[in-house]
Amino acid sequence: QVQLVESGGGLVQAGGSLTLSCAASESIFSASAMNWYRQAPGRRRELVAGITSGGITDYADSVKGRFTISRDNAKNTVYLQMNSLKPEDTAVYYCHAGSSRWDYWGQGTQVTVSL
Repeated sequence: QVQLVESGGGLVQAGGSLTLSCAASESIFSASAMNWYRQAPGRRRELVAGITSGGITDYADSVKGRFTISRDNAKNTVYLQMNSLKPEDTAVYYCHAGSSRWDYWGQGTQVTVSL
């Protein structure tokens, strides 16, 4: 059974940092594009950052220069380093693994940024 398990969320003050981790099943990780999405209350889920199986990254304009996505293929884990956090970054963050053959989601981890 494929699993994506996120960790690292929490409460942080504005300007602070958090690192999210997502451990994926070995069977899919190396062939997957790994993405982080977020969903704030009353808003649609949005793509925050993505990294292809080959290591190419992309970011939403709202997080460019503040967030960094990376992957460790030896550990089957993708990370999202979040710096200079703002209250508007508050959301549930979801890990996603995708390819032409599959589409998996984690359970989500809450990130709350206070003033």
